[in-house]
Amino acid sequence: MASLVGCASFSVLRRKDHRVSAIASEEISKVKIEQDKIPLGGSDLKVTKLGIGAWSWGDTSFWNDFKWDERKLKAAKAAFNASIDCGITFIDTAEVYGSKLSFGAVSSETLIGRFIKERQETGPFEIAIATKFAALPWRLGRQSVLSALKNSLSRLGLSSVDLYQLHWPGVWGNEGYIDGLGDAVEKGLVKAVGVSNYSEKRLRDAYNQLKKRGIPLASNQVNYSLIYRIPEKNGVKAACDELGITLIAYSPIAQGVLTGKYTPENPPSGPRGRIYTPEFLAKIQPLLNRAKEIGQNYGKTPTQVALNWLISQENVVPIPGAKNAEQAREFVGALGWRLTDQEVAELRSLASQIEPVIGFPVEKL
Repeated sequence: MASLVGCASFSVLRRKDHRVSAIASEEISKVKIEQDKIPLGGSDLKVTKLGIGAWSWGDTSFWNDFKWDERKLKAAKAAFNASIDCGITFIDTAEVYGSKLSFGAVSSETLIGRFIKERQETGPFEIAIATKFAALPWRLGRQSVLSALKNSLSRLGLSSVDLYQLHWPGVWGNEGYIDGLGDAVEKGLVKAVGVSNYSEKRLRDAYNQLKKRGIPLASNQVNYSLIYRIPEKNGVKAACDELGITLIAYSPIAQGVLTGKYTPENPPSGPRGRIYTPEFLAKIQPLLNRAKEIGQNYGKTPTQVALNWLISQENVVPIPGAKNAEQAREFVGALGWRLTDQEVAELRSLASQIEPVIGFPVEKL
């Protein structure tokens, strides 16, 4: 029961004399989070309003400063368990996260499969797993989707996944990939299907192709955050809302930049340091300062404010990456309250003065 402490009130309940009341309130919060699930697009799949991204689990190409060790493994497992403890049961991964293809130490899917198996030893629990197909140039047609999915299921130790997504548009054979998604649904290997990094036109094409088979396109996973609002400008967010497709927001706290822990004097390490330079960090300080002030009025952290800003857009499910249990518990504090319309508009106005940066090359597709 102690693992529930801090799930939703991370920023305000710290003193020991609050321990009992915190545990009681978090049990209630967990129940509410589980009851407050939303349908993913027009599918039958329901997920929590916030998920956890597992990109960093095992990865060494972008995260973990190119090193993966036992300490980071334990931290990732703790993040997984803390998420489940707090009621956040939607976990997103991909076959390329941490795979040899991306110079990882161990596949994120393999780790999640291990975490699930170990967790099951303590009793049944609820979880919704999303993973992704890598549209590599040498993969052709619908059968390649099914083959990759079966390999993912093997690594995860599952007979099916809740959501299967195309990670990015294919160089060719994109229609075949969409057919593969439909085949996966009809074979009972997935509950719902989606795409990722799809433009408005590609999104509409995929939607219409699946619609002919009576299969809904559940989601489009794209980079979306307070300081990266391209989906609002390129028609993707509007198309998702129009067609009833859920927008899953990756990098919702801009790979840690919106937490406020990075400054011009203390930029992030690794590849992120080349993206979020000291000059850029200097420009966003007024926004971060205002987010902190607003958060203090609610007893919330800047991270929770940034995530709540996305949730307040409606039809958006953020999936921040959690490297450890503390981060996972903090994320839950973005749920159960809402910024005012005035605060949402003010933060957008401040953010609009900042030129967005592209955090990952695939976004250009």
